[in-house]
Amino acid sequence: MPAFRKVLEGFKHFKETTYRQNTELFRILAAKQAPKAMMIACCDSRVDPAIITNADPGDLFILRNVANIVPPRASPNNTHHGTSAALEFAVFALQVDYIIVMGHAGCGGIRALMSDDPEIGPGREFIYPWMQIAQPARHRTLRLHGTESFDEQVRFCEQESIKVSLDNLMSFPWVRERVQAGTLKLEGLYFDIAAGTLYRYDPRRDRFAVVAGEEQDAEAPAARETAEPA
Repeated sequence: MPAFRKVLEGFKHFKETTYRQNTELFRILAAKQAPKAMMIACCDSRVDPAIITNADPGDLFILRNVANIVPPRASPNNTHHGTSAALEFAVFALQVDYIIVMGHAGCGGIRALMSDDPEIGPGREFIYPWMQIAQPARHRTLRLHGTESFDEQVRFCEQESIKVSLDNLMSFPWVRERVQAGTLKLEGLYFDIAAGTLYRYDPRRDRFAVVAGEEQDAEAPAARETAEPA
């Protein structure tokens, strides 16, 4: 089936099932949204955050970009700040209680960053400067896991990039103030597609631990504890 035709057929199925079964919910949502959580996720087609978390319409304010990256705060100028604008709207207009950064295994952007893929190299006008935001994660990966296999390095960097985004969230004063006041919480999640397992970042122990899977106390592969600070 052609891709666009599948989109139209998908809407038809949605209208006949989900929409008709929840007409009152959609009537309420038509008037306003009031999500309590913002999700910053990768635009990878395999990791739809609403599907992964079984969210209902209206539950999540979702921002998706390449490699679920949050840039550090930059002074407003003539450039565009799509991610920062979404953050600002979530915090001030929606007054969300949580901002969640969700990364995933098999991230093409992080793999390209680790391999110096020319597809995201200096010749690319937009993707190159975007992925440079995650360079601290790459540097720490090479420093701590430079002798391990490339796949293990990629997995570690995927997790480290989540921590970079969490740190960058705190560079926005209106995020930092709310976090310090206890009215806003930041969370990091990592989804393993093949295993169907979700990990949550524990900043006190600097590790990702299973929150949904067969082994509830398991530690994410390539996320071993280390005495070196993030």
